[in-house]
Amino acid sequence: MFLLNDVITYIRRIIKSPSNAVITDNLIIDYINRFYISDVSARIQLFDLKTKYAFNTVPGFDRYNMPLYNVQTEPGAQSIGMYPVYQGFQSPMYINGIQVPLQTQKNQFLNIWPNVSQQAPVVAVGNGGPTYSFTFPVAPGNSNPINTPVNYILRGHVDMAGIIATGNNNDPPFGIDVFLGQPNAVIPSTSIDGQVFIYSTDANGNALVVQDSGIFLNQGGANMPNYGLLMAPGNAPFGYSKLPGGYSTTSNTVNYFTGDVNVTFPTDIPPGIDINAVFFFFQTGLPRAALFYNNTLTLRSPPDTQYYVEIEAYLTPAAFLNTAGAIPFGYMAEYLSRGAARKILSDTGDFEQFQFYEPLFKEQELLVWKRSQRTWANSRTETIYSQGINQGQSGFSNIGGSTF
Repeated sequence: MFLLNDVITYIRRIIKSPSNAVITDNLIIDYINRFYISDVSARIQLFDLKTKYAFNTVPGFDRYNMPLYNVQTEPGAQSIGMYPVYQGFQSPMYINGIQVPLQTQKNQFLNIWPNVSQQAPVVAVGNGGPTYSFTFPVAPGNSNPINTPVNYILRGHVDMAGIIATGNNNDPPFGIDVFLGQPNAVIPSTSIDGQVFIYSTDANGNALVVQDSGIFLNQGGANMPNYGLLMAPGNAPFGYSKLPGGYSTTSNTVNYFTGDVNVTFPTDIPPGIDINAVFFFFQTGLPRAALFYNNTLTLRSPPDTQYYVEIEAYLTPAAFLNTAGAIPFGYMAEYLSRGAARKILSDTGDFEQFQFYEPLFKEQELLVWKRSQRTWANSRTETIYSQGINQGQSGFSNIGGSTF
């Protein structure tokens, strides 16, 4: 059954527009998309859209954005930009098969896992020039080849909005092109969360600040995630700027794995003036907790190797394309038809028809919602006597349901 065509036909019956002369199929599909993608998730949570999001950690990376759909093309060459694959995350969350707590309150998470910065140590002294190389005094002490335990300095981060701004679904971003772009900056300053700060003063007493950008080095076509690009911060929205001297393993990068830094300040630093740094150093390991905040998962401890992460999620429906599988759940066809028609009637100002069909739309929404509720009703509400397999039942132990 070609459900998309059926939905379009039913919408035309409701809005009384039987042909493309008044409203085209492509425009109707756009209304279907907007209702399904934007409205349905806000109105009702469907059991059929409940799923699992899973990914593998990267050593040293403690923050992971929600994934984004690639740009899609509708009939009529209409483009649908990047948007989140999932509506949100919720417990339970598992790392390597072990359940871990998932926090959504940042203050509660940081009370347990505080970001304790090093006390602004002097890392170098001005020599009259702008370029300096040094190693953080509290360095990870890692070696090549890698031997455990592995430690890392925390990396800067670009959030999901910043990834969307680049126009490329690459997370994290690599290379100076997405860092600054041509001719203007691409990633808003508000989407960059630095974790390494290096500062001093110039000959006139003005503050000089350099920080990492959440963008990583690409050199010779190779991505180097241990090398973070340094920048000079500035006012929003695009106040930051690249540093003079270019970007490579020996210029304007911080190595989170070794603690080595090469930086060229925007101006000279007078002789004898201290150069200080603030950074966060963590013992890495198997993560035991997570924070979901700003559409980003933060893991503690930061992972020292690849771990398999699983978390409950609600899927954001993919855009309707001109295929037989455009609607994954056939029972929603009439609901989607009435919902899209409702938006069309509202936009065209046909409020008489809108009010006439509103009870029928709400009836369909209730029927779709009821299907999910029947599924949820199969699970017993947990109490202190019913948690776990066979707990609270006479004659069973707490492990595996075996008898005494």
